[in-house]
Amino acid sequence: MISFTAQQIALLIQGKIEGEATAVVKQFGKIESAMPGDISFLANPKYEDFLYTTKASIIIVNESLVLKKKIEATLIRVSDAYAAFATLLTKYQEMKNENLVGIQSPSFIANTAKLGDQNFVAAFAYIGENVKTGKNVKIFPNAVIGENVSIGNNVTIHAGVIIYSDCVLGNNITIHSGSIIGSDGFGFAPKADGSYQKIPQLGNVTIEDDVEIGSNTTIDRATIGSTIIKKGVKIDNLIQIAHNVEIGENTVIAAQVGISGSTKIGKGVMMGGQSGTIGHLTIADGIKVAARAGITKDFKQAGITLSGYPAGEQSNALRAQVHQKNLPALEKRVKELEIIVQQLSQKG
Repeated sequence: MISFTAQQIALLIQGKIEGEATAVVKQFGKIESAMPGDISFLANPKYEDFLYTTKASIIIVNESLVLKKKIEATLIRVSDAYAAFATLLTKYQEMKNENLVGIQSPSFIANTAKLGDQNFVAAFAYIGENVKTGKNVKIFPNAVIGENVSIGNNVTIHAGVIIYSDCVLGNNITIHSGSIIGSDGFGFAPKADGSYQKIPQLGNVTIEDDVEIGSNTTIDRATIGSTIIKKGVKIDNLIQIAHNVEIGENTVIAAQVGISGSTKIGKGVMMGGQSGTIGHLTIADGIKVAARAGITKDFKQAGITLSGYPAGEQSNALRAQVHQKNLPALEKRVKELEIIVQQLSQKG
């Protein structure tokens, strides 16, 4: 267990201390349930009442926070408490992993594999022929790295991850348990007799720097060429990314999204949970896709928000929802008008 003083933490996150600079913490805690020896943070005003009742020893808060009561904990004031707490968590994780070095047994590493310095290979991991890794790569139990895979520096591959042959991973990547990178794309050609002929998937998956991939996500290899995940992309759990998809830099994708083959997603796109696309689409930079939206056509105007099925600009979709809610009343009025028209025509 690693201990930090308030002074050390303030130096790391460039904060200003209010209280005891020598206060020591050993673990993290939620502000509503933290105990002595814990460090917590307050970023959301919804939780401010807990600031005065928490037992945490150190709390990271925003510079702008005005105290309403006296508190016992040591405060560290920063410009952005949420970002500062994330920085601290990252540093703590790095320190924990520093001691993970070496090769456990039983594990299999092919003779032609070349591993970089400060690597860790856990028991029951498999590393195939001609694999190349950079420095500080951590490969956990039951991970499988197929032949000819290239992995950069500071990559963490958690338990049960499978990376198929020929895939290329950059630097500072994390792939969580159960994810599969480079499995075959869903390619089948219909035959005259109604059966299907499999189309060989000969491409790979290329993942650029600073990407994180959640648990049980699948990214299919390209039929020809590469399925490309560009720099800074963040992918949640339980996501399907099909063959020949390209995802632009710093795009964020929430759980249970499905992206069909050959779709091109721009930079800085945000896709909400359970949204999806059909294949061969283009989605422009900065588009926000609401949860459960179904995209069935190209959207080339940057920065708009989409919702509904079939997906459209959210303002139009919201108006449509209002009219849909009024349909029963409109139907009743139409029937009443039909009766009036019929009565007038009979009198005429």
